[in-house]
Amino acid sequence: MNGAEVLDIGREAIWLTVLIAAGPMLVGLVVGLIVSLLQTLTQIQEQTLVFVPKILAIFLALLLFLPIMGGLLGSFTQTLFQRIAAS
Repeated sequence: MNGAEVLDIGREAIWLTVLIAAGPMLVGLVVGLIVSLLQTLTQIQEQTLVFVPKILAIFLALLLFLPIMGGLLGSFTQTLFQRIAAS
């Protein structure tokens, strides 16, 4: 492997990390915005109120996206092993 291939693998790994983390992070963002909006409308300023719905939503999102995340990671690993074997 030369330097260009290593940089290409690093770029793919970073992009894969972004793809894997995007689903649960977007769900957490949306739930956080909704809870914050409800807090603003009802004038309840409890800081801990945001955490329980956000944790539950992220947990459910992880359960939902886990097969996709595993498939992406498995595909990347197989490609990486094939590249190593071809060298």
